[in-house]
Order: sequence, then C-alpha cells, then structure tokens
Amino acid sequence: MKKLLTRLGRYYNVLFIALLFSATIFLLFLIVPGESRFRYEFQKNAPWRHETLIAPFDFAIYKPDEAVKAERDTVKKQFIPYYLKDSLTSIQQCKNLEIELNTLSGEIAGLTDQNKQAIVNTLSQIYKAGIISQSPETHPILKDKKEIFVVQDKIIQEVMIDSIYSLKTAFQAVSDTARILLKESYNQLNQNTNLADYIQANLNYGEEYNLQELNKALNAVSETQGMVQAGERIIFKGDIVTPDKFLILNSLKKTYETKQGQNIDRYMLIIGKLIVILACILILILYLAYFRNEIFKEKRHLTFIMLIIVLMTFTFRFILQHDFINIYVVPFAILPILLRIFFDSRTAIFSLLVTSLLIGYFAPNNYEFIFLNLIAGFIAVFSLDKLHRRSHLVFTALWVFITYSVLFIALSMIQEGNFEAIRWDDLEWFAGNAMLILLAYPLIYIFEKLFGFVSDVTLIELSNTNQPLLRKLAEEAPGTFQHSLQIASLAEAVIHRIGGNPFLAYAGALYHDIGKTNQPVYFIENQSAGMSPHSNMDYKESARVIIDHVTYGEKLARKHKLPEILIDFITTHHGTMQAKYFYTLYKNEHPEVAANPKDFTYPGPRPQNKETAVVMIIDGIEAATRALKEKNRDTIREVIEKMVQAKIDDGQLDNAALTLREITIIKETLLEKLMNIYHVRIEYPKEK
Repeated sequence: MKKLLTRLGRYYNVLFIALLFSATIFLLFLIVPGESRFRYEFQKNAPWRHETLIAPFDFAIYKPDEAVKAERDTVKKQFIPYYLKDSLTSIQQCKNLEIELNTLSGEIAGLTDQNKQAIVNTLSQIYKAGIISQSPETHPILKDKKEIFVVQDKIIQEVMIDSIYSLKTAFQAVSDTARILLKESYNQLNQNTNLADYIQANLNYGEEYNLQELNKALNAVSETQGMVQAGERIIFKGDIVTPDKFLILNSLKKTYETKQGQNIDRYMLIIGKLIVILACILILILYLAYFRNEIFKEKRHLTFIMLIIVLMTFTFRFILQHDFINIYVVPFAILPILLRIFFDSRTAIFSLLVTSLLIGYFAPNNYEFIFLNLIAGFIAVFSLDKLHRRSHLVFTALWVFITYSVLFIALSMIQEGNFEAIRWDDLEWFAGNAMLILLAYPLIYIFEKLFGFVSDVTLIELSNTNQPLLRKLAEEAPGTFQHSLQIASLAEAVIHRIGGNPFLAYAGALYHDIGKTNQPVYFIENQSAGMSPHSNMDYKESARVIIDHVTYGEKLARKHKLPEILIDFITTHHGTMQAKYFYTLYKNEHPEVAANPKDFTYPGPRPQNKETAVVMIIDGIEAATRALKEKNRDTIREVIEKMVQAKIDDGQLDNAALTLREITIIKETLLEKLMNIYHVRIEYPKEK
C-alpha cells in the first residue's frame, strides 16, 4: 500500500494534468455545437475561389437579416392593439344607476321617468362605444394610432379611437346629459349621488392576447424571397461574390447545414468535432510544456487558463444560441488581458489564438470574427504592458474600440463596396465591448483571491511602507528597514535592465528581512556602536539566532497572509548558504572538533526565478560594500565579482534561469548604482 501511495504521489502532477485536459475537452465538447459545416468559405465582393457551384437541390433564397428586421419593425409599428370588451360591466352599471335614480325620484323634482331613462340610455350608449382607463393621448400603447380592434364574444370589430371614451370624457358626457335634462335640479342630484361611481372601463388591453396576435403577425413575415432550382448554376469559379450572389450562397449554406443535419452519421460528426477541439487544446498544452514549463507545472495556473478558455467559449455559445444581443458586445479581449496581467504576453497571445479558433468554428462569418478578435486581442496585449494605474485599463479599452471600429469599417468597405452601405449602428456594440473590458479590474481581484495570483496592482499596494509589516520593520528594526529600502531600489533597477517584474523584485526586497523584527538587536545594522549581544554567546547559538530570521520571517508572513510569491523572497534570499562568519570563528576556536555544517546552514530553498536570485545577490553585496573602509570603483567591483562568483560556485543560482549575459549586466548595474550611492562628496571650505 505504501509503495502504491508513493507511486501515486510521484505521478500526481501527470494525473492532474491528464484529468484537467480531459475535463476541458469534455466541457468544450458539450459547449461547441455539433452541426455539420458548409464546405465552402466565401466573402462578399471577393472572388469565388472554388469550382463552379451548381445547386445540389431546390432551396429558398433567404432575405438579408436587416431586411427581415426592417419588415418586422414595420409590423410592430403598424400593429393595431386589441382591447377586450366586458359586456357585463355595462349591464351591471346601467342597472345600478337606474336603481339609484329610482330611489332619488321622489326627492328631486325634475327627475321624471323620461329623464331617468334618458340618463341611463346615455350611459348605456357610452358603454356601447367603449370606455378605456385613460385618455388615448396619454396612453403609450395608443400613441400614433387611429383605430383599435375591439374583441367581444369572439367577434373582432375595428373601432376608431375618436369614438371611444376615457373615464373622464365618459363622466363628462353623462353629467352634461343630466345637467341639460334636470336644469336647476342637477345640483340636487349631484349632492345626492356621484355619477362617476357608475363609470368603469369596459375596454381592457389584453397583454397576452396582444402578444399572441403580434407574434402571429411577425411570424407571417416571410424570411425568403424566391427559389433556386436544383441543377441551376449559382456561380462560376473566379466570379466576384456580389451582394446578390452572397445572399444566395448564404441561403445555400443555411439550407445545406439544416438538410445535412437530418441525414448524417452522428458518430462521424462527434469524432470530427472531438478531433478539432483536441487539436486546439493539445497545441496549447504543448506550448506551455515546452515554452512555459513553470506555468505547466503549477496546477493553479494551468487550471485558470483552461477555465477562462471554457468560460469565454461558453459565453459566446450562450449568446449565439439565445440570439438576444450581438456577439461583438462580448469583451473577448478580457481573456488576453487577464492572462497578460497574471502571466506574460506570449501566453496571452497563444491562448487568444486557440480560443479564437474554437469560437470561430461555430461563430457566424468565421473569418470576420477571427480576424477582428485576434487583432483586437493583440492590440490589448501590446497596449497593456503595465497595469499599476486604473487609467492603463481605460486606454487599453479605448485602443480596442478603435481597432474594432477601423477593422470593421475596412471589412465593410470591401464587402459592400459602398461607404453609405456600412452598418454604422454596429459600432455601438464595439463601444459596449470596450466599456465591458473595464470589468477586468474587479475580475483581477476575484481571480487573485480564488487562485492565489498576485498582480502588479497588488504588488504596488503591498510595497506601500504604511503596510502593517513594513511599519513594524521600520519601528522595531530601523537599520534593517533602511537596508531593505536600499535592496529594493537596487533590485528594481537591475530587473529593469535584465527583464522581469520590477514590481515583484521591489516588493520582495522590502519584505525579505522582516524576520529580523523578532530579535533586531542581534543584527549589526540595528546595533549601537560596540554593543553586540553575540559577544557573550556561543557561536552555534549566534548562528541559530541569525538563521532563525528566515524561518521566523516565513511564519510572520504567513500569519499576515502575504502572497506565496513574496514569501519566496524571505525563504530564498540566503538560499542554502552558511552563516560563514560564525562558522569560521567556531572552527578556529575548536580545531579539534569536527564542526557540523548543518548547524550553520540556512534552510533554503535556493532562488527559483530571476527576481529572487537578484535579491539574494544584492543582499550580500549591499551589506559588504557598506562595510568597506575605502569605497571606490576598484574596491566595489572586487566585492561584486567575489560575491557573485561565490554564489555561482556554491550552486545558489542554478535554478534561477540567469544567463551569463544577464549576470554580467547585474554586475555592471550594481557597480554603477553603488558608485552613485557612495559617491565622494566635496569638502566645503571653512569661513576665515
């Protein structure tokens, strides 16, 4: 059992990658549609580069989407609303009014049977014409309408709006009739009853009924215009795909994919789709394995890349399936932006390419979609070389909008051949796309928390000297704090020269010695002149205290939840070197005892990247040059050469991926910067 667990542990990474790869393929297989594809690619106003095309079967010519939309908009605009008439309301309210008037006939002199009947008849005629709840002029549904359809007992009658009443006009008509008939007695009637109580709307707008009728009218709009007979020539090889030919070819493509979907071998379709998806993801996996092995080996990083590709593909598929918004409003450039921020430009561009191919497989106008999104994604990556201010993302969004717009107009000019025919309204979708790119900012924070990433924005925040740990270092170990500031400044300058993340190097250097806050007085930069607690300590104990600043610093960093990438600077800035000073003194004092090197050795590990390696190199050199009695170019150069070579000989830089050229640049940069720091100052003359 133990052997089995050991073997599983050894192959854990391989198993994880295999499972992640399989899960990604499976999810993409579910997302990507499985319809058969039209074999020919074509563009409007471009030559037909395939063989002469003959219609393989009869098919209808579909109208352009814009034409169908315009016709449906006209139907909506001209649609006459339906009102459902309630006949019971008329009967009940007229009866109620008649009863009320009969009750008052003995009290009101002019309320004769003839007058009562005339008032009730007036109300009945008003109900017969129809009453709506508000004035037609203020009713949004009746805006610009001259008639309505009245539905009563399954009979539909067209009624002019001018002939119907609102509650207000109905009350006014009944009141006017009563006033004319009763004359002086009208006020007495008005005091004893409220005629408005007998007036209710009997024409009601039926939301569901109108929606049903409108859908019938919209569905009646034909999507086709004419037919092409089987055997009819559609286009010769080399002919220009004119707008009319483009319409016919698109109709053939749509009909072909529909008909083919009914008579194909589903297993062949499944296998083909699986191979396409497998090829795209396999290419990405191979790229990461060969050129970005540090990402390939890191489970969180690999999972994030696969997850964001699946999510982006799903978003486009969902929008295309439900067709409620234009696909170009989806901020596709967010994918390369996030990968650029968390990883590097090449990984972002490669992932962008793979995702574009996956979505382009099922997106309409495949070439246009892939072309627009690839170029816009490239521009997003190139324009976002840094992100330490919110304005950087705003400018990137602006560049993406400009790129989309210019390319779309260029393609439209090629396709339409007419500047006036360009669909200018589509630029609104690109503007929405650019606005949604700003969502990358909160997404950065979310993904940082979910996957443990650290962006440049976070590094800048952590480099603020008012952060709790840095304040603690400044107050409890001021000498170490100044040393850390010096290391940070030098490391940032070096990384700018050799390439890497200067924000990471700066932040890591600030935190690399926070473990010295445990016992700051044991470190020379925090001691008063001639006051060293090591004077009364055993050399082994002194070495243990010095080495402990690494382990304590790691514990302190984890307690304050510093990112793992910064903790690496704490654990690696001494690598697996020895506390040479105390080791040498111990051997000199105890020549007869074999000293155990482990008692004087830092726990490590050794630096794993350029940034941590640079901080290790500078840490020792800065302290050594500060201790020089005479600081000039030769003495500083000698210290730099000696200490860098010692670390190379000791194998401390073996895992840091530093080239000989980069090491040379590091040495030259440090010499230049340290000479500036320790420059000779002129002596001011004394006043005589």
